[in-house]
Amino acid sequence: MKNNLLFCLLAAAVCAVFTLGFTQTATAIELRYNNFFPPTHIQSKLAEQWCAEVEKQTNGEVTIQYFPAGALAKPTKIYDAVETGIIDIGFEVLSYVKGRFPVMAAVDLPWGYTSGVQATNIANGIVSKFNPKELHDTQLMFVHAHGPGLIHTKKKPINSMADLKGLKLRGTGASALIQQALGATPVAAPMSKTYQMLQKGVVDGSSHPLETNKGWKVGEVVDYVVENYSTAYTTTFGIFMNKNKWNKISPKSQKIITKLNKEFAAKHGKAWDESDKAGLEFFKKQGGKVISQSDATSAKWAKAVQPLFANYVKRTKNLDGQKIIDFIKEEMK
Repeated sequence: MKNNLLFCLLAAAVCAVFTLGFTQTATAIELRYNNFFPPTHIQSKLAEQWCAEVEKQTNGEVTIQYFPAGALAKPTKIYDAVETGIIDIGFEVLSYVKGRFPVMAAVDLPWGYTSGVQATNIANGIVSKFNPKELHDTQLMFVHAHGPGLIHTKKKPINSMADLKGLKLRGTGASALIQQALGATPVAAPMSKTYQMLQKGVVDGSSHPLETNKGWKVGEVVDYVVENYSTAYTTTFGIFMNKNKWNKISPKSQKIITKLNKEFAAKHGKAWDESDKAGLEFFKKQGGKVISQSDATSAKWAKAVQPLFANYVKRTKNLDGQKIIDFIKEEMK
């Protein structure tokens, strides 16, 4: 009897140790999140809030060290760093990874966006509808997109497409294609380098949303913004997690994170619009001038960028790019 009791006690002790070890392993997942936005930017603050909510709602099973300002990887290298496991989570501009996201690239085209909420809904609609294979190399958390991307210039006001000829404008992805279609010369560079390029005269202007004027202080080095809303584009951003790290998270916590992702996609989209208002105010306080467009000029610019849609379909025949374009067209209505 004593032997049986001793055996039971030992078995219980072994089970307790095993259970404790399992629990400790489950709560010891620490991830590193790299974001290229400066810590003061609203998009950086939201990313940090997401990290805090993940830790809080998973009861500490998942903890995240947050690194803003590209501390772990440069803006153009974030996605690769996540995929290879150099970093665990990354906030990336999809157009910075040239040719990697052909389906999602349709979102950035000059659809004439009016808000970040609208652009974010379109981006998430594409993910939901088409589940692009290009997103399967990592675990996508969520996507979002900024409000209308407009042309800003230093010194020279832009009243017509003729005024753009000979100007060098900072732009990447769709914004560069739009600049080209309108007669300017695009110069590829991440947003983090834009202020310095404008300040030193490397470029004559930049395509970016109004929020950038305050968020990146670019409003200090540009003088004009054109309200070219008929050719307004967006830039899609993705938050990605390394797949191996995602698979180590318990199903329960994965479910919690997935729910948070939906909430924060909407928050990021709304934040773009709020920061656009602040960016315009900041721009005007620096003495910046807003140039409006007549209906005729607006229509002329819109016509000039129409070939970009046909070119997209041509480039993505193997992905049935026309279906993607048709889907966005319907959603934009």
